Amino acid sequence: MTVLSPDHLLQQAERLAARPPAGVSRQVDLRRAISSAYYGLFHFTLTCLADEFVGVMQRATSRYALVYRSVDHRVLKDLCLEIQRPTPSRKFVPYFPAGGFGPELGSFAASAFELYEKRNRADYDPGPRFRSLDAQLAITTARDALERFGQAKLDIRRVFLTLLLCPPR
Repeated sequence: MTVLSPDHLLQQAERLAARPPAGVSRQVDLRRAISSAYYGLFHFTLTCLADEFVGVMQRATSRYALVYRSVDHRVLKDLCLEIQRPTPSRKFVPYFPAGGFGPELGSFAASAFELYEKRNRADYDPGPRFRSLDAQLAITTARDALERFGQAKLDIRRVFLTLLLCPPR
């Protein structure tokens, strides 16, 4: 399986968000840039998940693909919302780290939720008009989120990835 490179998705977003030499940016380009920024974060998360549970050396296997494809966008969104709550809901309490997820993963979760919402508006809502600045902000948010995830403690990232793969019922 060829894993989509989050950096390539973010580079694509940057090309789409760049102002043209003459005239104004097309809405289709700005919308796709916002969408690509979210997908960069989403595929980064899926790669971290499958690497953790199956292993980097197993990327060509069907098992890796199964884990990679197991997460729905709403599951990521819902977990990110749960992390941002002042008190986790009852079903999450037994699985949350004793001291919470910390500022790095909290920031990642807030950015992931924000980008999810922006991507939905960009992809499905014909009303809003986007500016280059909107797309550039989405790209910066995605890049910062990936960095924050990497700064979180390993055990905290593992709890997050486990909850992503196995959401409590």
